[in-house]
Amino acid sequence: MSTESSFGRLVEILAVLRGERGCPWDRKQDHHSLKHFLMEEACEVLEAIDEEDPEHLCEELGDLLMLLLFHARIAQESGHFDIDDVCRGIAEKMVRRHPHVFASTPEIQAEEVARQWERIKLEEKNRPARTSALDGIPRGLPALARARKTVQRAAQAGFAWPDADSALAKVREELGEFEEALESGQEGRTEQELGDLLFAAVGLARTLGMDAESALRGATARFTERFRRLEGSLDSELSDLPPDELIRIWREVANEG
Repeated sequence: MSTESSFGRLVEILAVLRGERGCPWDRKQDHHSLKHFLMEEACEVLEAIDEEDPEHLCEELGDLLMLLLFHARIAQESGHFDIDDVCRGIAEKMVRRHPHVFASTPEIQAEEVARQWERIKLEEKNRPARTSALDGIPRGLPALARARKTVQRAAQAGFAWPDADSALAKVREELGEFEEALESGQEGRTEQELGDLLFAAVGLARTLGMDAESALRGATARFTERFRRLEGSLDSELSDLPPDELIRIWREVANEG
């Protein structure tokens, strides 16, 4: 089956599900009720990528595509736009924002592509003029993703640590301020300094060319795997062990890999 016919079939399936004789659950959904599903499916795509499982990734991309078509179908029923408008809009945008590929413009290096992309976005019609390089960053992004985008935008505007040593020094500075706040017992200040420490770590990741989101997902996955091994190695409940003994066993488990 061709990509075109497969795509068309999925569009038709959504139309049937939303039709008069369709599924009661599908018919009652709207843009707002589907929001958390959209976030969920996007996270499952990320998980499949981390697992490096092509079959799982294919399945999760399908689930995500279905949700995108679902939103387009709801909009079509309201007379706003349909999936053809969505595809046409993004196709035109991709061509417009890649003049070094689709137009007679000089070739550019990879690092310049992102800056060119932002410049073209500012020039596009029907968009409010930006007063800051940080305008347009979605407030609904998860905190880590929003921090990463903010640091990236600031760097593109010219505000960035010159090297990894400087970024690391900032992390150490924020750690010191967090420790001072912790010792002072001021809860509000402690939370603020913890936020500054986390934000500085995101800046360090960008300077090193690393993805803080991916790094944290990896750390969480490693902790999860080690914690399960810790649970499996005990004959008693974790809460029954004194903290020193629990830490000793944890270090043994962590050293195993």
